[in-house]
Amino acid sequence: MTITTATPDDASLIADAIIAAIGPELTDHLAGDHNTPQDVHDLFARLAARTDSQYSYLNSRVARNDEGNPIGVCVSYDGADLKRLRRPFFAEANKTFGWGMTPEEIEAVPGETEPDEFYLDTLMTLPEYRGQGIGEALIRDAKLKADAAGKPLGLLCDIDNDRARRLYDRVGFIDRGQRPFAGHDMNHLQLC
Repeated sequence: MTITTATPDDASLIADAIIAAIGPELTDHLAGDHNTPQDVHDLFARLAARTDSQYSYLNSRVARNDEGNPIGVCVSYDGADLKRLRRPFFAEANKTFGWGMTPEEIEAVPGETEPDEFYLDTLMTLPEYRGQGIGEALIRDAKLKADAAGKPLGLLCDIDNDRARRLYDRVGFIDRGQRPFAGHDMNHLQLC
């Protein structure tokens, strides 16, 4: 297995990972009454192909097997950059979903991370490769980026996602309490 920085060609894979991370309920909520889950996927793929979004291929690392096929993906970035990096998301969402949020409303949206941590936004191992240590390898790779930034690696984990929580506990994440995200409380974890 090798882990390398993603390329624009990985945009659809990155979007798949984001959709898997947010789950069908939030995907449907984003789509609303006038869009489809595919529209949501396409929005995230557009963001992943950009250089200036939190979901950018530049913030994404892809694990590949010996044949060069993708087997996992991780999106992470410096929490100090969140407000700047998420502006493209809101601009795309305003356009795609008709949200009509003003710049002031966008700036007022609470962040899922803080400036003093490096944020692991999205982690996905393709289903047929789960249980082989790929997620753990991607976390350790993200931790190297966090260490280079001099910050702990932080993430939010759904309270009901026991499988992910077992992985994070096994790697050594520490519970830092709960933080609201997308309308419900999530476990805030950090790896120092």
